[in-house]
Amino acid sequence: MEKKRPTLIDEPVKWDTTQTIVSKADLYGSLEYVNDTFSSVSGYDESELIGQPHNIIRHPDMPKVIFKVLWDSISKGKKFHGIIKNLAKSGRYYWVITDFDYIVDEDAKILKYVARRKAISPGVIAKVDVLYKKLSKIEEVSGVEGSEKYLIGYLEDHNLDYVELITKLMMDDLNQDVKVESSTQEIEEVKKGFFGRFFGN
Repeated sequence: MEKKRPTLIDEPVKWDTTQTIVSKADLYGSLEYVNDTFSSVSGYDESELIGQPHNIIRHPDMPKVIFKVLWDSISKGKKFHGIIKNLAKSGRYYWVITDFDYIVDEDAKILKYVARRKAISPGVIAKVDVLYKKLSKIEEVSGVEGSEKYLIGYLEDHNLDYVELITKLMMDDLNQDVKVESSTQEIEEVKKGFFGRFFGN
């Protein structure tokens, strides 16, 4: 039986934004572990979260195409950073940037996903929200296929992929320069170094 979704409240969750939200999920996205911060910010007790699909905290304002990009990337073991608007049990929302990592076996086969989430600045949220609202409007009319075409065109126009776009927004916000004309390897090193520091890895 599907759980009743919370009634939306257009207010942010108040939480200690210096903390990191952590979860582990199986290959199908079912939660296997959440830390105390995850439980506190989402408003769900651990017993309500374990075994539930990760989309228990999915906010309806999020365009579905972003999750398609996310799963296309992490199912191939690619490093992924995404900005996500989540839904708390109270109906309030909280914006985070998520860093995905993997637990693998000795043959490098993915066994489960580890997600770490940190708060982001209002400036980054405002810029991403403009794009997400456009994608959501397109999805209402043309479905995920339509929003994916727009997103591809948007990223091509900016000469970035999704993760590079997120990296640039984050680094611009912190006044750290990223040169998009650099080689792919240089960009990967910049991203790795930046997010390593940001998430304390």
